[in-house]
Amino acid sequence: MTFPVDSTVQAAQTVQTARTAAAERSKLIADLTDAHATTLESLLAVLRSSNTSDTAARQKATELAAAAMVTLRAVSDLDRSLTEEPVARAFERLRNDLRPLVRFGDLDVQFIEPPVNGRALPGEVAHEARAIVRGAVLALVEQPGVGRVRVQWDCDGSNLLIRIRDDGPGDLDAEVPSVRQLAARVVALSGTLGVEATAGWGSEMAVSLPLDAPTASVTAEAAWGLSPRERGVLELVASGARNKAIAEALTISENTVKFHVANLLRKVGASTRAELAALAR
Repeated sequence: MTFPVDSTVQAAQTVQTARTAAAERSKLIADLTDAHATTLESLLAVLRSSNTSDTAARQKATELAAAAMVTLRAVSDLDRSLTEEPVARAFERLRNDLRPLVRFGDLDVQFIEPPVNGRALPGEVAHEARAIVRGAVLALVEQPGVGRVRVQWDCDGSNLLIRIRDDGPGDLDAEVPSVRQLAARVVALSGTLGVEATAGWGSEMAVSLPLDAPTASVTAEAAWGLSPRERGVLELVASGARNKAIAEALTISENTVKFHVANLLRKVGASTRAELAALAR
């Protein structure tokens, strides 16, 4: 089953910041390419100059190269954090993350490898996916009698598909705090999380994370002229959260939530809550 979840404005803002940074990576690379092309042309000009002595040319060339290296090193860490990561490599890093739990505990973790030619994952998606799986495994092993967990990744070209299944009692509840926290992280990435439990057969979490940023809703929000609080409420309405859950997540009263929802309906031009959620996605 799928279920509404609590989220936080802070989590949504963190993810949006990461996505914005990733979108700007191409501009960063273009600017860096131009800068280094200029540096190389300057080096050639200095070395070819008939008006500069060998000593002066070497000194100037060294200064130009040193300045270029400083610039390159200054952006290298940022570039690595924004770059895409092959899905197989991201999955291998997940295996390494979980290795201590397997090595020093009594848990048997089975890994179903993703296709080696699957689409590469944006950096922030790969990072969050590993964190979500780690949290899911810990949530599953909190149940009594769990000795085996299976972790599977796949990619349909547009979404990273994650399944984590255990051999426990099969009574995992969506309202378990650890599961609710995971669901909040998934919603902040515009993804979905579902839980299926069969008594005596175990529980399974299914997570879908989109690989592309939802740019349409951001543009629409700007056109609607929403306040920061209204954007937070809209984010939670779009996730399927009800008024009580929204009030708890934003630390406001349910009456205040109703007030903001009414304003959102008016500003967006929607007639129902479902229509409002659809327009926000």
